[in-house]
Amino acid sequence: MKRIIITGPTGAIGMALVHRFLEEGDTEVTAVCRRDSRRIHRLPSSARLRTVACSLEELRSLPGVLSPGYDVFYHLAWACTTGDSRNDIDAQLNNIRYTLDAVEAAAGLECRRFVGAGSQAEYGRHCGMLGAETPVFPENGYGIAKLGAGLLSRIRCGQLGVEHIWARILSVYGPYDGENTLVSSLIRKLLGNERPRCTAGEQVWDYIYSKDAARAMSLLGERGVPGGVYCIGSGEARPLREYVLAVRDAVNPGAEIGFGEIPYSPGQVMHLQADITGLSRDTGFRPEYSFEEGIAETVDWVKDVCTSEED
Repeated sequence: MKRIIITGPTGAIGMALVHRFLEEGDTEVTAVCRRDSRRIHRLPSSARLRTVACSLEELRSLPGVLSPGYDVFYHLAWACTTGDSRNDIDAQLNNIRYTLDAVEAAAGLECRRFVGAGSQAEYGRHCGMLGAETPVFPENGYGIAKLGAGLLSRIRCGQLGVEHIWARILSVYGPYDGENTLVSSLIRKLLGNERPRCTAGEQVWDYIYSKDAARAMSLLGERGVPGGVYCIGSGEARPLREYVLAVRDAVNPGAEIGFGEIPYSPGQVMHLQADITGLSRDTGFRPEYSFEEGIAETVDWVKDVCTSEED
């Protein structure tokens, strides 16, 4: 891939994807950032990286700003992803429209392939492993919109002659992740000598390091089967309690964790694990990082951020 374009480049996966393309080979990267982005300064400096200020509602205008001839369009950007905003119906309907606008932009830029970022939320609650053939039953507006965006963008890509790949991404952690995710907030609390309060931690979970998730996305752009739906995860699952203890041991082994002090939320997903058989078969992907290895790098990054915030 010689030229790729990424929306949502400043999140955990987006940043890892940008770094991957810039550090390996000679790919030219165009990073499409929201006009009000407070994280654009985190993007690396490179002669092969171009940043473009473009809000989600402006995505259709990209062909008028950029020259055509891109290989892959990665659409990672999405508004209203946490808390009550997941059920903001108008916002989630807009996200579907923005995804379709991204497809229009991809076609206008003569992209060969469109890779969209779906979510585990498309499945709802499920006890087994999650794969392309697993029945979907999303239970919130965010999951419903992700599912609708994936299905409608596949149709539109077919109409416009663009190859379509949809990646349903499970729980990602790593540098540049949001401060309020479980892993990020846990690290920050432990660094601040706080006593974290948690659920009982009986959920069986699949976490994937952002660098591994980015590598999976890059491989889908190169080798994924057109029309394919792929789950992105480590393929392995452990009780959430074990992940929490691993984070504690990486930050402050003597810290006490308040397990069971927070009740499970209504509709709590108790089992989340990706079936990466198809992903591995079609692209050769295998996770390179254990959770402990990824957490060590993540803790170092959070320490650096916290130090710079203090300065």
